[in-house]
Amino acid sequence: MARLSLKNILSKKNDASVLVLSFIEQMNAHISIEDEQGKFLCGNIEVLSQYQHPVKLQDEILGWVKGDEKAIYIASLLTLLAQKDFERKNLGSEVLILYQEVNMVFNFSDKLAQAIGPVAIAQIAVDEAMHLIHSVSGLVVLWDEGSKQLQIPAASGQDLFDKEKITRHADLLLRIGLSGQSEIMSDLTPLKEPGIVGPEIQSLIYAALKVKHRVMGAIILAGNSQMQYAAADLKFLTTLALQSSSAIESALLYEKNIREAHEREEAMRRIYEITAKFVPYEFIGSLGHDVITDVKLGDQVEKIVTVLFSDIRDYTTLSEQMTPEENFKFVCSFNERMGPCIRKHNGFINQYLGDAIMAIFPRNAADALSAAIEMQKQVEEFNLIRKTDGQMPIQIGVGMHTGPLIMGITGDADRLDATTISDTVNTASRLESLTKYYKASIILSDACLEQITQKEKFHLRYIGLVQLKGKQQSIKIHECFSGNTEEDIFKKQKTLSTFNEGIDNYLNRSFGTAVQAFLSVAEVHPEDRTAEFFLTNAKHYLKKGVPENWVGVLEMMNK
Repeated sequence: MARLSLKNILSKKNDASVLVLSFIEQMNAHISIEDEQGKFLCGNIEVLSQYQHPVKLQDEILGWVKGDEKAIYIASLLTLLAQKDFERKNLGSEVLILYQEVNMVFNFSDKLAQAIGPVAIAQIAVDEAMHLIHSVSGLVVLWDEGSKQLQIPAASGQDLFDKEKITRHADLLLRIGLSGQSEIMSDLTPLKEPGIVGPEIQSLIYAALKVKHRVMGAIILAGNSQMQYAAADLKFLTTLALQSSSAIESALLYEKNIREAHEREEAMRRIYEITAKFVPYEFIGSLGHDVITDVKLGDQVEKIVTVLFSDIRDYTTLSEQMTPEENFKFVCSFNERMGPCIRKHNGFINQYLGDAIMAIFPRNAADALSAAIEMQKQVEEFNLIRKTDGQMPIQIGVGMHTGPLIMGITGDADRLDATTISDTVNTASRLESLTKYYKASIILSDACLEQITQKEKFHLRYIGLVQLKGKQQSIKIHECFSGNTEEDIFKKQKTLSTFNEGIDNYLNRSFGTAVQAFLSVAEVHPEDRTAEFFLTNAKHYLKKGVPENWVGVLEMMNK
């Protein structure tokens, strides 16, 4: 605000001058009015200065009234007019400052509304503070409750603060900038001695960032001249800090909520991933659900699937030679090889049953057969490692059957279990057990074979009829030897027509001809244990005879 002068009060443009001159005339006063330096302003310049009285405003002399005894009244009037003019101008200045503050708050609020994240808000705050309050350097410090350290998310202007030393001397900032107060610092010795601020800084102003009674940090500005900041600057900075605090608090809370939501989402994702290892996603998907948390007691669906069972031959004898820990590690290493084979061919493992595996193939039997072949190949590689370690090789048998199966959720209100209920499962399991009798690696039912459109891709042999325990009807079964060694595949292919001739004669009770056929197979491929199985049976029936109602069906009396 411009300095008030007596000359301005008595200016012709000022209504006060008319009032003063009229008052002098009515009183018939002989006076002279001068400014504080004695320069004549109005009245009678030649009047005798019998009396002189000062015109004062807040202990400051604006001028003099000289003349007769009436000069005191004129001086009192001018003092009153000066006081009123001062009040008017002071009120105008306050209104202007208030308008500037309201405008600043509005603009600043608009900028904050467009900012996302505490770092962006802090940067806007310090930039706006530097714009409104002339400074050479500024920064925002925040106290991180989690790490118990100071953070500097934003800075502006010249780099006159040592950020590393600020974080190192957090205790000092806690006593000063983070005390919750807002003030102008005149003595910067506590900050200069540890090197927090550079020697160029001569003055400093800060305002606390706080929400309710919690101090979050501070906005700190620095100037390069002494006594650079005034009370109005502190008021502006405090207003900025107040708005920034709420915005930063909201942003931090929002980030915390987002982070916690992501953490919950990640936790749920990991739970889903883990539960999917116990209950396959394909099982849950078959029930019409996306996640396991959606399933409920009684959910079920019936589908035509291929069920595959695999089992390690003579596992009981093998396990007796190992400790429980060795046994467990062996089963784990074995299953690690088998699982990927099943998933690779669109199947999923329904159960690990110790040394046995039950898998389901929802699409077609060709997937199951391809998986079984790859499982046999993996066993071959596994045996190479076991041989290197001085261990005995292992063999597995695989049986599979295609048919209807119910997948569902059973149990009670407090304990649910994903289960499969179907005669298809029982049949597949019993076909696997037949691999021991027929000395075959893979046995599949005729129902499986009917579902395979490109049968020529596989090496197959028809091995007759079997009636499983508890069944009224017999089923046709086939051996797949695609997973055997290359030598075994070659020899079985070479003797395939002779083997088929032997099977036909065997089933037609022409055991003599069947014996000759299987002997021919043995000459080329003496390791063909399946041909050996039929050769032994044919010789037995040739010698002992067969019942009248025998039709070549092998009756399985055991499960």
